[in-house]
Amino acid sequence: MINARLRQFVALAVGAVLAACLSFAAPASASTLAPAAAGTQVQTPLVVNARWGGHATFDRIVIDLQGYAPGATVTPVAQLRYDGSGQPVPLAGKYFLEIRLNPAAAHDDAGESVYRGPKLQKIYLSKLKGLAMTGDYEGYVTFGAAFDTLPYYRAYSLHSPERFVVDIAH
Repeated sequence: MINARLRQFVALAVGAVLAACLSFAAPASASTLAPAAAGTQVQTPLVVNARWGGHATFDRIVIDLQGYAPGATVTPVAQLRYDGSGQPVPLAGKYFLEIRLNPAAAHDDAGESVYRGPKLQKIYLSKLKGLAMTGDYEGYVTFGAAFDTLPYYRAYSLHSPERFVVDIAH
């Protein structure tokens, strides 16, 4: 009986220590960031370019930004569509990724485009077969990427200069 209680106590203590360690190691969420000082306005990050490159073991998509790196999601989708119109994006491929940045804009306050990259581009890399800017709409900038085979990818932000990166394994 004492042996069973001792094991239970040790298991609970180890669990409590692990939980405490994990809470310190976990990254801060966006909700814990300090708010901007009163009277200051944070400018929406601008998407200014998109580029790609082939490497020995992966293909890379880079989205260049001005300002800070916004939140981003990369989602496999069955078909790429332009934001707003819903029209299909004419990129050949069997598999597609939708890259969505928010808050972000590809235009300035006067409505002029600041994006200088390709709007629709066929690409001849090992995995990446096409890239399109599919939307700049209500605080979202969206890109679509096309592949012939199922893409295994990793997405992250890099700083100085600000950019969002998607690496696709070969």
